[in-house]
Amino acid sequence: MVTCADKHRGHRQNELGGVSIAEPAGRAFKVVHRRLGAGDYDPRHERDIQSAAAELAEVAGWALWDAERDDAAQRFNQEALLLANLSGDRSIELLTLQNMAMQSEWSGRYQEALCIARSVLNRRRLSPRVQAMFRIREAKGLVGTGRTSDAIESLQRARSLIEDGNDVGEPGWAWWVTQGEIDRQCGHTPQIAGDVEKAIGLLLQSVQPGRDVTTGYSSERVARLAQCLLDVNAWRDAEDIVRSLVTAAPGISSGRTLRLIGHVGKRHETLTGAPTSLTDTLEHLAEKLDEDPFTL
Repeated sequence: MVTCADKHRGHRQNELGGVSIAEPAGRAFKVVHRRLGAGDYDPRHERDIQSAAAELAEVAGWALWDAERDDAAQRFNQEALLLANLSGDRSIELLTLQNMAMQSEWSGRYQEALCIARSVLNRRRLSPRVQAMFRIREAKGLVGTGRTSDAIESLQRARSLIEDGNDVGEPGWAWWVTQGEIDRQCGHTPQIAGDVEKAIGLLLQSVQPGRDVTTGYSSERVARLAQCLLDVNAWRDAEDIVRSLVTAAPGISSGRTLRLIGHVGKRHETLTGAPTSLTDTLEHLAEKLDEDPFTL
C-alpha cells in the first residue's frame, strides 16, 4: 500500500517548483498530538490512530529537517518514534530511525549517526533495500569518524543488496534506495574524507544523463561537484556546472540543497585566479538564490 509518506516523498523530491510542507505538516501534527493527549478518539482504534499519527510526525520531522529547522525536526522525530513503538508500527519506526541518523550526520554528529545505524543493523531482520539504506547511514558515520575504507565497504555492501532489483516485501517508502542513490553517496563520501579528486570522478559519473536519478537531490550532487571543481581550480568545468545550477535553482525548495548551492555562489567572493566569466556566473547564482521564488 502506498502511504501518505510515500506520496509525500514522490511529489516533494521529484516535482519542480515544490513548496516546503514543513509548516502545514507540523501544524497538522500539533492538532493530532493534542487530541491524542486528551484521549479524544475511539479507544477501539487506538493503535491505528497512533500509527497514522506516527507517520504524520515522521513526514513533518523529515520536512522540518529539509527546511533546516533542526531542533523542531528532532522533537517531531522523537514523537514519531514514540508513537510508532506504541502502535507497533515497525515500518515507520525504521523510517524515523533512518531520518534521525541522517540528521545526526548532517549535524556533524557522525558517531551518533553510526550508533543509530548499527543499532538497527545489529538487532533486526531487514529487507534488502532497508538494510542497504542503513548501510548508507553506516557508511556516512564511518567516513565522518575517519574510517574511510570501512565506509567504502559499507557502500559496496549497500550496492550489492539492491543489485538484484527484487522488491518483494519492501516497504513502499524504500523506493528511493537505488543505484543512483548509492552513486550520490559514493561521491559525497570521499569529499567528506578530503579526497577531492576521487570525489570529482564519482560525482561526474553520478550526474551523467541516464544515471538513476530518482530523487530531487540531483541538484545536491551537482552542487557538491561544483564545490570540488572549484577546490581544484578546474575553472572551465566548474563554470559549466555552475550555469546548470543557475537554471535549476528556481525550482528547488529543499532548504538544505539551497544552502549548499548558496555556498557555491559565495565562492565568487574568495576565488583567486579564476576567470571573470566564472566569478560573474557565481555571482549571478548568488543573486538568483536571493530572488523571490513567487515572482512571475
